[in-house]
Amino acid sequence: MSTGTITAANPVLRVPPAAPAEAAAHFRAALAFHADVADVAAALAAGGDPGFTLVDSRSTAAWDQGHVPGAVHLPTALVPERAERLLDRSVPVVTYCWGPGCDGAARSALALAELGYRVKEMLGGFEYWVREGLEFETRRGRERRPADPLTAPVEARDCGC
Repeated sequence: MSTGTITAANPVLRVPPAAPAEAAAHFRAALAFHADVADVAAALAAGGDPGFTLVDSRSTAAWDQGHVPGAVHLPTALVPERAERLLDRSVPVVTYCWGPGCDGAARSALALAELGYRVKEMLGGFEYWVREGLEFETRRGRERRPADPLTAPVEARDCGC
């Protein structure tokens, strides 16, 4: 059987992978726009200045339900009127919203970028922060739930990637 026959029958390889240089450029660009929960948590846990400001772009009700400790609360709709007061334009911003099913963090990141801020989106949002067993704040204080074994290693501090 020829390689062409295998590729045509294989839905993964129906469209061949990009050339290595193109793939490297794509993934480098993706990492310029995104950070994951584990990396944000590690940077915040290292102590001192993490080099970015974490922004929760959700509503006040969502913020009160739970948010990442140290995050700045700036709902997406309020970015144009409040960003200048709350954020230093020289410091990169990382936005988050509820989770993968919500594009609020992307909309917030867009609004901030249009105002001249350097910005990334935290993939997974608050949902994955909690699912990975990381501490969060509510009106009642700090809380933590057990790590979901489908999203984070239960016995290790990170997934090793």
